[in-house]
Amino acid sequence: MLTLYMIDNCDTCRKARKALDEKSLLFKTHDLRKDGLSAPLLEHILHRVPLVEAINKRSKTWRELSDEEKDFDANSGRQLLLKHPTLLKRPLLELDDDTILVGYKDGDYDKL
Repeated sequence: MLTLYMIDNCDTCRKARKALDEKSLLFKTHDLRKDGLSAPLLEHILHRVPLVEAINKRSKTWRELSDEEKDFDANSGRQLLLKHPTLLKRPLLELDDDTILVGYKDGDYDKL
């Protein structure tokens, strides 16, 4: 089953969810704000998505970080994501054990 990692009030996440619904695809959702982001889940994601691609540098959360926090390495980047789950780019659509699609634009799910 597909898993959509999202935040409920994110417009792009809502568009992705609507696209999946319109295709009648079965999926479950994981709200990063409500359901949280555990260390094991983060590692699961980062084994499929590179850390630099996983951090949303256009988010309000990113803009509010100190310059010191923005200068992250692999370990501190993981800690940032665990502390601020909204820094994770979204939506993330997990297709299978090996593939996670990052972000959403109209038409991205047409081949599913």
